[in-house]
Amino acid sequence: MTMQTSIISIQSQVVHGHVGNSAAVLPMQARGLNVAAVPTTLLSNNPHFETMRGRVLEPELVGDLLRGVEERGLIETSRYIVSGYLGSRANGEVIAAFVERARKLNPDITYICDPVMGDSNLGIFVADQVVEWLCDDLVPLADLLTPNQFELGLITQKQARSWQELTAAASKVQAFRGARLVVTGCTFPDTPEGSLENVVADGDMRTRLTSPRLPIVPVGTGDLFTGLLTANLAHGRDLVDAARNAASVLLDVLGRTIVEGEQEMQLGSVINALVEKSE
Repeated sequence: MTMQTSIISIQSQVVHGHVGNSAAVLPMQARGLNVAAVPTTLLSNNPHFETMRGRVLEPELVGDLLRGVEERGLIETSRYIVSGYLGSRANGEVIAAFVERARKLNPDITYICDPVMGDSNLGIFVADQVVEWLCDDLVPLADLLTPNQFELGLITQKQARSWQELTAAASKVQAFRGARLVVTGCTFPDTPEGSLENVVADGDMRTRLTSPRLPIVPVGTGDLFTGLLTANLAHGRDLVDAARNAASVLLDVLGRTIVEGEQEMQLGSVINALVEKSE
């Protein structure tokens, strides 16, 4: 008997810390959703430590796992596919082929692409061929994209630093296939001091959502945000409300992480913050 699956999440996995599926799966499960978690990496920790063990998984293995997902009938029962850190261009090619097969089996499935390539603090942290292929081939497949401000600039080949530049960049990306966007971690000249903005682009609508900037920048916040966003959409929230709630919960998690004196996000000890809450 097959368990009803709602989300297929294809991302990195780490032993210590919370990035990729190790950040995104728990909030989706905490909100009552079954998740088929497919790893693109198996690593001891994120690469910002002095050592890191494990490896990027071979595309043959990732493809084999996705075939297993398909054979168990999970595509037909799922409403969303989410992809994050690819690990390699070859893994991206395998994921793209899976998305295309999934759409034939389940035309109603929604593909959410978090185009993990870098951020304003670290710059690009994936190989050049991954950036090029992701922008040219995977991004155009997406129904919904969740880049940060820096990644949106990589996609459009021009960093969008003002509100006007970002809205123009969002329109350029939407022209691929009418995709919706949530652009995270934005700052503009008119952004209130001590704040960050998430920008929702849905059709012609542009919505700015402002949150306090906390004095902590742990890895995996984008992965957690996308997991929360996806869970909210699965529960019927519209995109603006889903993004607003995801940002609120993320802020709560980061605030509790600060109180505990930690640098890595603390999900286990704040799991009640991840559970669906009405606002």
